[in-house]
Amino acid sequence: MTVKVMYRLLALIMTVFMFASMNTAYAVDDAYPSTYTYNYDYWSDIRESPDAYRVADVIYASELQLPVAMKKPQSLYVRNNDIYVADTGNNRIVHIRKEGSTYTLVRVIDSIKGCEVTKLNAPSDVFVDVNDNIYIADTNNGRVVMVDKDLNFIKEFTKPGDATFDQSLSFLPSKIVVDVSGRVFVLATNVNKGLIKFESDGRFTGYIGANKVSYNFVEYVWKTYFMTKAQREQQAAFVPTEYHNIYIDEESFIYATNTVFSEYDLLWDVAQPVRRLNGIGNDILIKNDHYPPIGDLYWVEQSIPLGPSKLYDITVLENDIYVVVDHTRGRIFGYDSQGVMLWAFGTTGTYEGSFSSAVSIEHMGRDLLVLDENGGSITVFTPTEYGNLIYDAIASYLKGDYDGSAALWEDVLKHNANYNMAFIGIGRSLMRKEEYPEAMKYFKMANDRENYGRAFKFYRKVWVEENIGWLILVLAAVLIIPLVLRFTKKMRMEVEMYERDQVHK
Repeated sequence: MTVKVMYRLLALIMTVFMFASMNTAYAVDDAYPSTYTYNYDYWSDIRESPDAYRVADVIYASELQLPVAMKKPQSLYVRNNDIYVADTGNNRIVHIRKEGSTYTLVRVIDSIKGCEVTKLNAPSDVFVDVNDNIYIADTNNGRVVMVDKDLNFIKEFTKPGDATFDQSLSFLPSKIVVDVSGRVFVLATNVNKGLIKFESDGRFTGYIGANKVSYNFVEYVWKTYFMTKAQREQQAAFVPTEYHNIYIDEESFIYATNTVFSEYDLLWDVAQPVRRLNGIGNDILIKNDHYPPIGDLYWVEQSIPLGPSKLYDITVLENDIYVVVDHTRGRIFGYDSQGVMLWAFGTTGTYEGSFSSAVSIEHMGRDLLVLDENGGSITVFTPTEYGNLIYDAIASYLKGDYDGSAALWEDVLKHNANYNMAFIGIGRSLMRKEEYPEAMKYFKMANDRENYGRAFKFYRKVWVEENIGWLILVLAAVLIIPLVLRFTKKMRMEVEMYERDQVHK
């Protein structure tokens, strides 16, 4: 081998190592914790996953031929194939319709007919009922206004005159939902008593779901023991924090997100950033996973921006599967009805599929729509084959098709052999079919002690019922045979004693 050949070989080896190190650095900086789809395993470690969603489209104002680009939009609402955007900075609602695979502008709503104040002023949310009546949180006009589909005024919901509402505060509705009975629930800025409830006729009837008091312990001690009375009066009181967003599902349960909390309370389920409120405002969200639904489990070690997930908005799909959007790192997290994370993906950025400021999320079927406040755009994500398999497996199980559900979970495992939810899903299907030993095997693979214990309990019960006859015989033998032996021994001793007495005589 010549010297020239050796130098070329050495240069080739160095080049390979250089590219390898570059790829490794890229994986560290931009790998799945920041950009790819991932999940958490039993030990709460991040595990890369196949993509559950892919970008289907990005809706820009220019494509809709809007005369003015969207400015600081704050909220999305979807009804069938219609999309409504609260374009807050432009004092309007943008109505878009999906027709086939395209999105077209239907109309721009900036004023209404038949009332004293016709122009909208910084609307921050919109809701449309089954009769196509439109409710608008007309924030800077201090009202929630209800109009028909032709924008004719019907009624408005304004500041409650009740003594429980601080009359010195402006009424600034920011988010709204409406139940099937026409009751309107309003999240208002500076109101920390919970959601304001109006009956369908406009009457204020109180608050529901008041948030918990949030305070810093050091601040509490300082204010309590080290400040004078005059200083304390100048400081803000400890009051419950406001919710950030609300969503109402088909059963009229209200989901709420909260972004004001101590990050140390998250993993202990004290912060409760996601809640499901019943009619009297109690949180009934089910949390059967190893950790509560809080978004990312680790945030200190991740790249800028630091801090826990701030779940700005939530939407609820079929079978009580809910999806939240994280403003901190542009993540999207999906959870099933038991609070088990199904997948997570997304990041901040300016390229397709990323967000500079994600503020609202909605769904159209299984598609997810995410509103970017700074970009003034809507990103549409559609599920992949892998994502649809997860949805279908859950749906089949809840319909009672346990064989079909197990088969679908098996298909999920072909895409992702480390997906704990698939092992649990197969185990649940087997347990419902009373195949407890097999179910226990899958629960063991998922490290699901709770379901394993439940399957073992059922298995033990069935085994006892099937073997009760033998158990009784064995128990009887254990109890009776010693008695018979003792009786026989006693009789033998009595006979021997009798024979001895006869001999002596």
